[in-house]
Amino acid sequence: MWSRVFILCACVCAYSESRVVNTAQGPVKGYQDSSGLYIFYNIPYAKAPTGKDRFKAPLPATNRSYVLEAINKGIVCPQSTELISMYNETITITEDCLIANIFVPDTKKTSLPVIVYVHGGAFILGQGNFLTYKEFAKTNDIIVVTFNYRLGAHGFLCMGTDDIPGNAGMKDQVALLRWVKENIANFGGDSGDVTIAGYSAGSVAVDLLMLSDMAKGLFNKVIPESGANTVAWGVQTDPMKNAKEYGKLLNYTVDDVYSLEEFYKTVSYEILASKQFDLFSRPDSTFLLSPCVERNTEGEEFLTDSPVNILKSGRYNKVPILYGFANMEGLLRTNLFEEWKNKMNEDFTEFLPPDLQFNSEEEKKIVANKIKEFYFGGNVTDENTLSYVDFFSDVLFTYSTLRAVKLHLGAGHDKIYLYEYVFVDDDVPVVLHTNVRGATHCAQSVGVGDGNFTHADDEIFSPEAREMKKIVRELWNNFVKTGQPVPEGSNFPSWPPVGKDWSPHMELNNPLQLKGSLLKERTLFWDGIYEKHYRHPSPPQNIAKRFEL
Repeated sequence: MWSRVFILCACVCAYSESRVVNTAQGPVKGYQDSSGLYIFYNIPYAKAPTGKDRFKAPLPATNRSYVLEAINKGIVCPQSTELISMYNETITITEDCLIANIFVPDTKKTSLPVIVYVHGGAFILGQGNFLTYKEFAKTNDIIVVTFNYRLGAHGFLCMGTDDIPGNAGMKDQVALLRWVKENIANFGGDSGDVTIAGYSAGSVAVDLLMLSDMAKGLFNKVIPESGANTVAWGVQTDPMKNAKEYGKLLNYTVDDVYSLEEFYKTVSYEILASKQFDLFSRPDSTFLLSPCVERNTEGEEFLTDSPVNILKSGRYNKVPILYGFANMEGLLRTNLFEEWKNKMNEDFTEFLPPDLQFNSEEEKKIVANKIKEFYFGGNVTDENTLSYVDFFSDVLFTYSTLRAVKLHLGAGHDKIYLYEYVFVDDDVPVVLHTNVRGATHCAQSVGVGDGNFTHADDEIFSPEAREMKKIVRELWNNFVKTGQPVPEGSNFPSWPPVGKDWSPHMELNNPLQLKGSLLKERTLFWDGIYEKHYRHPSPPQNIAKRFEL
């Protein structure tokens, strides 16, 4: 008790200046920190339902008459305890976790542009301040908002019933954007000039928000960083199958889905989140629990059709997009290379994503061997680890981005700026079994944020890397303020929107270089696979029909 009080006092007393801002739920008091920003931590923007209602849409935040001390309490949403070691701060895990953090420059200006960042973590781990953006905010007079949303089964279990409709975590994100729309002007922001950005799963999330009727009118620009709405792990292909599989991971065997639904509604939140860590190393390049196409149930639906169908229809809000990835996204899978290379040689079908469908096992093997031949010459060895990186780059991140770009263009969207981040310096480790370096997953996101995912200080980087951070932040700043990464009058090379054959794209390096087609050969290869074998994600089937697990 006393230690908690002392810590609270220490946190508050460490700040010099304070500012009270009114919100629709009551006043909040933020403090100026050493960066010069006024920071408002842990503001409830909505309330997560609990008990048997835990999978439903968020509830309105509670109104209060007192001034909320908006200090950092380290609140995170329920997630597997094995993941907690990734955080570099003391945290509190609670179901009541829907909080926002607002970073406001010390300026008398009003109507500042706003950027809302959606954190990554495969939809199963993370918190709003996985990355912070103090330098970006204070240098560019931009208000930055970060926030938590429900994760794993809490946020993305999808059974198509009134009690477990799906997409609770995405509905949290919509609730946050609605809260920003209502309240950000009181912090000095322009509620009509909101950019949504995200990295990894957050990138998929903002890409999906662009397609959702629920989020229409809540933002006017999008920055997806390493993740796209057409990727297999971004939207569940078969939500009911996944719900059953996760139930088995929790060691619960039932006769039918009615019992399974009741189990999910009554099990403790600690048990519900306990197996999320096990989802990181699936060979099918999914994480099992993610957004889904919903059935028509009570309340609003976030997503009612597959992203591919929505993009093809053109019925979505075509706002400017700054779209791209790092050149070696697949490096995040190199820790599994020694374990997986033999498995890939024995049975490559295990590594096919679930959004591919086949008429027979024989056809599946033929396609698997075709992919294996394309990347590895038929055999995965220590000599082709770069091909291993390329394969997982494409399956997890790059192909879905370039596929979405093509669909956007087909729908008449002409305000997409495509890039590939390639900057590395001598501090970056070489790829396993090579002397080659590459930019890893979300390297550009680290460029925008403070420090990296484990340290908040830019000084950990080399001078060359700090200079690259300045370049990336200026490009992002330009886009947030103008809808173009290189507006007229900029000192950067001209950067026009992307057109046919994924050209042109900007190579993000120092110096910047405008180039032609991006990964055309690999993208056309996957186009051929998906044109013949694509399986659209579908909503969970009606559980009024009983069936055996």
